[in-house]
Amino acid sequence: MSKTFRPWDVDQVWLLPPSVQDLVPAGHVAHFVRDTVCTGLDLTAIMARYGEDRGQPPYHPGMMVALLLYGYCQGVYSSRRIAKGCEERLDFAAVTGLQRPDFRTIADFRKQHLAALSGLFVQVLGLCRAAGLVKLGHVALDGTKIKANASKHKAMSYGRMAQAEAKLAAEVAQWLKQAAATDAAEDRAHGAAQRGDEMPTWVANKEQRLARIRAAKAALEAEARAAATAKAKSDSPPDDGAGGPGTSTAVPADKAQRNFTDPESRIMKTKDGFIQGFNAQAAVDAHGQVIVACGLTNAGSDQAQLVAMVDAVAAATGCYPSEVSADAGYCSEDNLADLATRPLKAYVATGRQKHGSAAPVGKRTVKHGSLVAAMTTKLKRAGHRSRYRLRKQVVEPVFGQIKQARGFRQFLLRGLNHVTHEWTLVCIAHNLNKLARAAR
Repeated sequence: MSKTFRPWDVDQVWLLPPSVQDLVPAGHVAHFVRDTVCTGLDLTAIMARYGEDRGQPPYHPGMMVALLLYGYCQGVYSSRRIAKGCEERLDFAAVTGLQRPDFRTIADFRKQHLAALSGLFVQVLGLCRAAGLVKLGHVALDGTKIKANASKHKAMSYGRMAQAEAKLAAEVAQWLKQAAATDAAEDRAHGAAQRGDEMPTWVANKEQRLARIRAAKAALEAEARAAATAKAKSDSPPDDGAGGPGTSTAVPADKAQRNFTDPESRIMKTKDGFIQGFNAQAAVDAHGQVIVACGLTNAGSDQAQLVAMVDAVAAATGCYPSEVSADAGYCSEDNLADLATRPLKAYVATGRQKHGSAAPVGKRTVKHGSLVAAMTTKLKRAGHRSRYRLRKQVVEPVFGQIKQARGFRQFLLRGLNHVTHEWTLVCIAHNLNKLARAAR
């Protein structure tokens, strides 16, 4: 007796078109993101840009927002990969209603509405609070280094710039002189009306590289002058761009670097070596691992971000958390003094944590009677019951989910402002995923 199989006919057409609700199972995150954008978010800032009635009707902005956010939720960030998902994946089709915007349309939409898209962070955070995922009892802060859309090999130090500028200037001058002599000889041989007097392309390329080196030098010198001015007004040493203390002169250190691809990115040290990147910040609520504030800087140190991130939590939620924890990278006397003026309890490590010890204690020189000394005593006294122990289990898994589970390890955009908005989009997607799990 032969086995009977279900029919398989790829040429069979559907009698009726399917509903997008049938493309993926009920409760799928694709339905959740689409419905949240349609009914839960205010897209006035994006819709307001569509006042013209001329030309072809564009894709609905709500659909484009849902598509971008769903792509980020699934770890798909490239406009080309998102467009490919619209063609090949049923979950993307459930979001778009079987529409297929091309990658250029997706990229242009993200570029045009980048600031408005990152502005949705507060709205999504409000939905998380309404769902009971945010309690603001304990908030942990941390930063993570993420690669820029630029190679560290495209950076040049100020010392090398000075050498390369002189060398290239001499080469260009010699080539220009040689080109002029060749032009004169060809004019005599072929006549002034004949072609052959164009400058060689390699001369133009060298001139362009010389111009970019001079522009990068000027930017580093401007930063050095600004740092020297700041030092004259403050006792704290400015950052010279090379990671060490600055000098009173307005000349950059020879090791200060500038990247030609993304000049606002910086060389940063990570546990796996040095990268060309940015320092992404996140404040995470301990109750549901929801990001309650995010930020980004091109400074390798976290220290200047502590108070700014705590205030960002208050700005996004309307109140300060009861407790804040942060690692030793945020610790300074000024930071602890500023936190003392906020209505919260602070737990900031004063050094690296020793193995087997609950209290972080390091080799930092602590002045007796200082706020840093008081914080060291506070963490030691609590021992294994210290609230600081929550920091690692709250904020570090979030970075793991973003960088490992969803594969966000390098920015697509360039420039500090654009990259800041891109990081906010990543944080919105993280919170949407948390909200989708809570709604199941």
